Amino acid sequence: MDIIISNASGEPIYLQIISQIKTMIMDGTLKEGDALPSMRNLAMQLRISVITTKRAYEELERDGFIESYTGKGSFVKAQNTELFREEQLKGIEALLTEAGEKAKRCGIPLAELQEILEIVYGGDQS
Repeated sequence: MDIIISNASGEPIYLQIISQIKTMIMDGTLKEGDALPSMRNLAMQLRISVITTKRAYEELERDGFIESYTGKGSFVKAQNTELFREEQLKGIEALLTEAGEKAKRCGIPLAELQEILEIVYGGDQS
């Protein structure tokens, strides 16, 4: 399992781990029942504290992405893709709200903002 930690990122390390594991689960890289590295092994691989990996795994378990069994380890849980999609939409809405408010303050009309979004999104794709 390849997890890349960026010290330059403003995002806490445990959130980087969570985000990357969620992405691997949702894109099928990690499948239901797949074992995750132990907290200790992942911490050694990433050269971070076990406390950090423990926090990431606890959050993933709380969010329903993994399940952990004492003495056996942590495993990918069957996923509710709609729940993950909703979580992503919520984050996108927050970012778009911020962009819309900033555009209003700068006097950028909606049509121009839509044009920017189309360019950023990669053209006119449905």
